[in-house]
Amino acid sequence: MAGNILLLILDYVFHAGSRMLRACILSLLILLSGCANLNELGGGHLTDLFSSEEDEVEIDEAEIAALQTLAPISPLWQIKLAESKTAVFLPVYDNGALYVADEDGRLVKLDPVTGHEIWRIETKSQLSGGVGAGGGMILLGTYKGEVLAFDEAGNALWQSRVPGEVLSPPKTDSGIVVVRTGDSKLFGLSATDGKRIWSYQSVTPPLTVRSFVGVSITRGAVFAGFPGGKLIALDLLTGNVGWEETVSQPHGVTELERMTDISSLPIVDENQVCAVAYRGRAACFEISSGNQIWVRDASSSMGMVIDSHHVYISEEHGVVAAYDKSSGTAVWKRGKLGSRKLSGLLIVRGNRLVVGDDQGFITLINRQDGSLLARSPTDGSMILSRAEYLPDGFVVQTLKGGVFAFSLQ
Repeated sequence: MAGNILLLILDYVFHAGSRMLRACILSLLILLSGCANLNELGGGHLTDLFSSEEDEVEIDEAEIAALQTLAPISPLWQIKLAESKTAVFLPVYDNGALYVADEDGRLVKLDPVTGHEIWRIETKSQLSGGVGAGGGMILLGTYKGEVLAFDEAGNALWQSRVPGEVLSPPKTDSGIVVVRTGDSKLFGLSATDGKRIWSYQSVTPPLTVRSFVGVSITRGAVFAGFPGGKLIALDLLTGNVGWEETVSQPHGVTELERMTDISSLPIVDENQVCAVAYRGRAACFEISSGNQIWVRDASSSMGMVIDSHHVYISEEHGVVAAYDKSSGTAVWKRGKLGSRKLSGLLIVRGNRLVVGDDQGFITLINRQDGSLLARSPTDGSMILSRAEYLPDGFVVQTLKGGVFAFSLQ
């Protein structure tokens, strides 16, 4: 309960508070929390963590009327899992199947075309991170730091433990499973038996935002963003640091004002890796050297995606923005989406972007000019994780546990 109150206070003072008020609130935080960081305080319901008075600004009638004229997105199927109270789950499509999980410990394999259940596992654990998939493995994490590995037939392969909550999907590549804990530690585990091979711990500021972000793996490297605006590249096999660069520098007098965490996944293409910080900046770097290519002011806790021409960011206050991926020049910005809190983005065929919001709507956006193409509701609850690719469309999971698949035909 204390965590919920503190997070709501934080969100308010960032947007409306004076420096004196912020300093007073920081003192109150220290008294209440004993100098704990927000990872330790954020155990409340997700609707509280991601809500504030500012987000309840009334959407004008003209905006709603315009959205209601959009064509609907064709539904494929839907199923129901348990409601998420403190965890964010991402469906994952891998090797012709879709895997979904919930906080009550269920892991379900689905036919992506029909939504038909192929098998279901009751793990008997309270899950907090998932789903990860690759190399014939399905991976989950728990609040107790357990990492659970299954094969594609649903058989248990191994169980390992790391010191901390696993709040994001474990990732695997080249025989290594990479796990990130809620306190921003990284662990490389053997994909064969779950034994620890390496670990990495960054220097963490006194106050951080509770984050459900994991890591990106490509070309033998692990890319991860951290509190304090740092982006780090690690060797996948050894955990050795290749380079460390700054996306956004902390500013301000108090620790409250200086929070500028990278709380979303870095994105990678053939030549560059990009990341965006909450209350900070977006930047792109050369993969091999870490040399900065461009940087610009932006703020996002939900992240970005990249195609052959542009970087697209799901920004604060309900805005989706496109930037030239070579220079960082702004191309277009789109607000008026009926929400102040958007999910991460997914690129789909036909020059389209998929974005969800805290009202449970899914919207299709034209990648070329930001125009709105189509929109459909789900179950009215928040969509925090980005949509996941399906061969004939995409799928989203809501906080109420609804799994909704849509067609792009």
